[in-house]
Amino acid sequence: MAPRSIWNGTISLGTIAVPIKVHSATESKTVRFKQVHEPDGSRIEHKRVAHDGEEVPYDDIVKGYEVSEGEYVVLEKEEVDAAAGERSRLLDIEEFVDATEIDPVVFDRTYYLGSRDADDAYRLLHDALEKSDRAGIGRWVFHNREYLVSIRALDGVIGMHTMVFHDELVAVKDLEIPSPQRKPKKQELDMAGKLVESLQARFDPEKFEDTYRERLLEYIEAKLKGKVEALPPREPSQDPDDLMAALEASVSGRS
Repeated sequence: MAPRSIWNGTISLGTIAVPIKVHSATESKTVRFKQVHEPDGSRIEHKRVAHDGEEVPYDDIVKGYEVSEGEYVVLEKEEVDAAAGERSRLLDIEEFVDATEIDPVVFDRTYYLGSRDADDAYRLLHDALEKSDRAGIGRWVFHNREYLVSIRALDGVIGMHTMVFHDELVAVKDLEIPSPQRKPKKQELDMAGKLVESLQARFDPEKFEDTYRERLLEYIEAKLKGKVEALPPREPSQDPDDLMAALEASVSGRS
């Protein structure tokens, strides 16, 4: 069964309307664990309780915004949805930019936009994006949140990337990152350049697999069958005392 769309709406581009449906472009493969009571192996249940310890029915739970400690402004679902205004079913495109100008640090998630009822308008927008190599920048409201988004031609369809707003980025100056104490020597820089060149390749995502997940699943399967071997001791990481020697060893290992 094909994955269902997660949102149906319309791309608004001036006086042009392009009906679309949004599909997730990724799916998590993360190994997920449940909390289990070790003595009897039963699953731990989490319940919604009030301050008096009584379990609260789901229908009695509303959204509250904390304005001060212990004081909340309660909003009904309709009031929260109303904040989206006309954007509740619109994906507003406000401008087009050179796609290479967007720093990847702002990207969040990727989606595919499928055509819904108006193939001509959809194909026109897709081909215009592909020909110009530009990305459309707009806003999208989804799950009670407004996203900054970019749309572009992607694998024969229109792709959409959600992006963080500029004030959601953590400034490097706010982090406790020590500054380098010395500039690298020319010989070190030349050797590092050779290492980079020796590892140069054309990016192919199919070359990379989640080896941690594979090993974890293999261990789970072995433990299920009672065939678990002793875990190897973890080797402590060591920082090389001689940076130049480490660079030379890395380069010679690639040759």
